[in-house]
Amino acid sequence: MTERRPRKDAIRNKAAVFDAADRLFARQSPSGVTMADIAAEAGVGKATLFRAFGDRTALIRALYEARLEPVRQAVEEGPPPLGPATEPRVRVPALLDAVLCFKLDNRHLALALEQTGGDSPYGAEHYERWHALLRGALEGILGPDDADFTAHALLAATRADLVGHLAGDKGLPRQELRDRLARFTASVLGARG
Repeated sequence: MTERRPRKDAIRNKAAVFDAADRLFARQSPSGVTMADIAAEAGVGKATLFRAFGDRTALIRALYEARLEPVRQAVEEGPPPLGPATEPRVRVPALLDAVLCFKLDNRHLALALEQTGGDSPYGAEHYERWHALLRGALEGILGPDDADFTAHALLAATRADLVGHLAGDKGLPRQELRDRLARFTASVLGARG
C-alpha cells in the first residue's frame, strides 16, 4: 500500500500553524499560549488544529522536530564533527555546541518543549534522545560508570531556561556562550583524560 500524500491545504495549514505557534511563543510565555490562540493566529479552525496534532504538547513536539531536522540529519548521517564516525572527544563538544546553538535560535520553542516533560524536563523525549547520544559518546572517553551522570551534567549547561537567562537576562553574546560551553566541556573531559 502506498503512503497517502497530504493535501495541499493540509500542508499550508501545517506551515501556518507552525509560523503562528513560533510567533506566539516568541511574544509570551509558552505556558500561556493555548491551542485556541494558535488556531486564531494561524487562521485555521480549532478542529483542524486538534485533528492535525491532538494537543498542545504534540504540536510543540512536531514544531520542535521540524526545526531540529537539519541538526538531527547531521548527527545521524553527517560528516565530522557531528556525524557518527567522529572521535568522541571531538563529537561531544560539537554535539553540545549544536544543542546550544539550536536553543539560542529557538529559545521560546525549546523552553516550551522542556516544560512538557511532566514533573521533570528530563522525562521529555527530546532530552532522553540527546542524553542517550551523549552518554554513548562519553562511554568511549569515561567508561560506562561515569558516562550517564556526565551526560546529564553537560546537558544541564544547555537547558533552555539557563540559555534564556544567560543570553537574555545577562546579555551574554552568542559566541561568548559557545566559548564558555566549549571550555566547560573541555574541563570536564580533560579532568578524566
